[in-house]
Order: sequence, then structure tokens, then C-alpha cells
Amino acid sequence: MATTTTTARPSFSVKLLIAGLVASLVLGMWEMILEAIVGDGFWSPVVYIAATVLRGLQTVTAPVAFNLLGVVLGLMGHMMNSVIFGLIFAYLIAPRAKSLVGQIVAGMVYGVVIYLVMWFVVLPLVDPVMLNLNAFIFLLGHAMWGIALGAINYWATAKA
Repeated sequence: MATTTTTARPSFSVKLLIAGLVASLVLGMWEMILEAIVGDGFWSPVVYIAATVLRGLQTVTAPVAFNLLGVVLGLMGHMMNSVIFGLIFAYLIAPRAKSLVGQIVAGMVYGVVIYLVMWFVVLPLVDPVMLNLNAFIFLLGHAMWGIALGAINYWATAKA
């Protein structure tokens, strides 16, 4: 006799968007502050993200100076990706992790997996200048992103 299990998916709400946005702020501020401390420059993470489309920024040197278009595009790209990955988490992963701790752990693992794929597959191909960031800081930032995502997603989907 076969058994099937179903997982309840959350209905779309602004709260699910908030989870991705807040998690993006956690990662973004961590990365910007720590990269400034280690000497790459406060603006380096967002300018490096913008270098995906503004190819002239692929040759920027550290410490990275403020670049208005680079900062705006980098922030938009970072937050957009965080919302997209946050929604993927909310609909595909979080329903399987019912408790707060379960969602936090699932989020942290999800963040680390995203880091690994980005660092070793995507960035070398589409945005190699981003590999100038400190890999360990980037890894910890993605783990923190996932922790925040899991915790906020749990709040966003909790039954009232």
C-alpha cells in the first residue's frame, strides 16, 4: 500500500516578500561592513553585483569607491535575487520544515548551498570580479541570510 504525503504551501502574501527583503538586508549589511573592515571597500559588494551588467566595473580595484549607478543596480539585483530565492524557499523547502528551528536550519543550509553554487559555478562565469570578496565572509553572510530567511518565513506563515 502506497502512502502519500502532502505539504501545505503558503498562500502568497507580502509577508513572504518581506522575508526575502529583510534577509537581503542582513546579508548586504554584513557583507558591506566586513568588506570595508578587510579593505575591499564598503561599496564593493553592491558594485561587484552591478558588474554583472555594467561590464566596465569588472576592472574596478579595491578599495571600491562609491559609484551611484553601480550601487543602485547592485542593490536592486541583490534584493531581487533575495526575494526570488526567498519565494523558492517559502514554497518548496519551508513547508517540509514545520518548526521555527527546522526552518532556521533549513534556511541556513539553503543559504550555504546558494553560496556554493554562486561561488564555484555562477560567479566565475558571469561576474568574476565578485570573487575579490572575502570567501569566508561571503559564506557566513549567506548562512546568516538563510537563518534570517527561515526565521522570518516561519513568522510569515504562522497561523494566527
